[in-house]
Amino acid sequence: MNLVNPENMVLTTIRLVESDEKSHIRLSANGGNSILLVCEPDREIDYIRAIRKLMPEDKYQIIDLSDLLCQFVEQNKSNLEEMFNLLQGSLHQIFKTPAGEEGSDYLGLILQAVDSSLKADKIPVLINTGTLYGSGIGSIHIVENDLVMRAKSPLIILYPATWVQDMLMFLGKRPASKYRCMVLK
Repeated sequence: MNLVNPENMVLTTIRLVESDEKSHIRLSANGGNSILLVCEPDREIDYIRAIRKLMPEDKYQIIDLSDLLCQFVEQNKSNLEEMFNLLQGSLHQIFKTPAGEEGSDYLGLILQAVDSSLKADKIPVLINTGTLYGSGIGSIHIVENDLVMRAKSPLIILYPATWVQDMLMFLGKRPASKYRCMVLK
């Protein structure tokens, strides 16, 4: 049983982000600009509470991906059934439009929210990232986005995952990329 204290982990993240050594994040993240705050999937709600309690709204923008998923469904309500029927073999394309194609997708909503946060001079914090499971969107699609890579502030992602030896498993089910991220566990 892991006895990591969510509040301590959130405070560690805050200290790292607010320190004068932001270059340490980029070095640890293979040139990236993101922090994966890894939590056990069954303790995610405890971490979310700690984030909401300890990260002041004047510095941090908490972006709830479950809200964005609901927004995506609401915006595309009239087309979803048709899209599911057309894309049966490639359902992930509903949530993440293939490169080079135009369309409104879930990934685009996420990146818009991150962009909005950065323009407001706030540090974006993604929570409820389990909504990405099965969408075809991996953390790598977010952290390698030019918007995130060029930002002056790092992106923080609360990431429900487990470790199997050295392999990070998103929701304890799917191998996850640690590339372009500083991993805090």
